[in-house]
Amino acid sequence: MTKGLLVTYALWAVGGPAGLHHLYLGRDSHALLWMLTLGGGGLGWLWEFWKLPSFVAQANRAQGKRQSRGGGTPPLSPIRFSAQMIVGIYFGLVALISLSSMANFYIVGLPLAVGLGVLLVAVIGDQTSDFKNTLGVAFLTSPIFYGRPIAILPISLAASITAQKHRRYKASVELETLSVRLYRLGLAYLAFTGPLAYSALCNTAATLNYVAETLGSFLNWFSFFPLLGRLMESVLLLPYWIWRLLVGEPGFNSSYFQEWEKLYEFVHSFQDEKRQLAYQVLGLSEGATNEEIHRSYRELVKVWHPDHNLHQTEEAQRHFLEIQAAYEVLSQPRKPKGS
Repeated sequence: MTKGLLVTYALWAVGGPAGLHHLYLGRDSHALLWMLTLGGGGLGWLWEFWKLPSFVAQANRAQGKRQSRGGGTPPLSPIRFSAQMIVGIYFGLVALISLSSMANFYIVGLPLAVGLGVLLVAVIGDQTSDFKNTLGVAFLTSPIFYGRPIAILPISLAASITAQKHRRYKASVELETLSVRLYRLGLAYLAFTGPLAYSALCNTAATLNYVAETLGSFLNWFSFFPLLGRLMESVLLLPYWIWRLLVGEPGFNSSYFQEWEKLYEFVHSFQDEKRQLAYQVLGLSEGATNEEIHRSYRELVKVWHPDHNLHQTEEAQRHFLEIQAAYEVLSQPRKPKGS
């Protein structure tokens, strides 16, 4: 059935941030991306106003036999590459918040999440890419900055470059029924939002803690790149700007960064509390030397290793994980608040 431009614009206006117009045009990957990002934070949805005629024309060309574009390689798109990077980072941050307690998270969970985010953008429209190579590069890059949230950046960059290198037009496929498409989109949506919702509702304090830590790590990393740091601050404060404009407060002044400073102090307060708790877990006083920390860690690991406590496996596992987490916290150099 031929797709209508007026219907597309109506769906764009009514449910654009939820991807209804893309679902109507058969662009399921684009619809899922908009569902997970609310229309690219609203900016992507607004920008699409000028792109809808080309989307409709592309959907109508794909009707009938849905023939392939044939040979050749799609042109390199800086916009698609940037979107792959951003969505890869976004998926990685969501995984950090909701799945970081998973065993081997930084080796398995994080590169898988970032790689899937990159691939979601790579398969939008009439293009696709090589799944094995893109995910493979993501896994190979994961040891860089292992154990730190900043590892998301090199993983997303490497996966995006690989996805662009292996870009190609989609082969001809048969159009599936709407029920099957909705079923797949629903499963994908639940797979993304389910762990995040569980983490936020059932472990709210830990979730807020990790959000603060993650933002703090990015803030500290970007301090070495002033221009990028200011850009990142602008992006993170964008909802605050919009709110100020909506409520009608005139202009922005030097107090415009107060919200960011509050967040910065919020991050440091969590970091201080974590270090104090880590000292308690290892049975040390604050200010213990690295040698004392390492010695206490080795002794406690021997005592609470699950293999040595088969009669109380669950309790030993809990203590063992607490000791590991405390050692990781105290092993990282503490930065002064003014840095």
